[in-house]
Amino acid sequence: MTTKILYSTTARAVGGRDGKAATLDGSFAVTLGTAKELGGNGVGNNPEQLFASGYAACFLGAMKFAAAQDANLPRIPVDAAVEATVGIGPRDDKGFGLTVALVVFLPGVERTAAQALVAEADTICPYSHAIRGNIAVDINVG
Repeated sequence: MTTKILYSTTARAVGGRDGKAATLDGSFAVTLGTAKELGGNGVGNNPEQLFASGYAACFLGAMKFAAAQDANLPRIPVDAAVEATVGIGPRDDKGFGLTVALVVFLPGVERTAAQALVAEADTICPYSHAIRGNIAVDINVG
């Protein structure tokens, strides 16, 4: 499968989970810190928080794109939201694994229509494509 790249960005991390990360263009910078549950002091943001934020934003964007492309799908209310919960823990075989749960909030949208929109967005979202078959993902309409 080929992808026609329309945009790319580069970020550099130093210090691992207790360091810093920033895009090379200077538009984004974050202090990183290991979560207390993983043995850190919990100061700073961790990669799971960044992944959850990116996936939530991207999935909402995919829903907007889907709705704009298909008149049979519901319009996106201005107060629509996506919550992404990313979990991390040790795998049985080796290393660590992730889980993801998405909850989509579409106030005023009938549940069946909302579920159709969410299903279509899941086929569009690049985060969904990237992790499909690799990470357990649970998607629900709230």
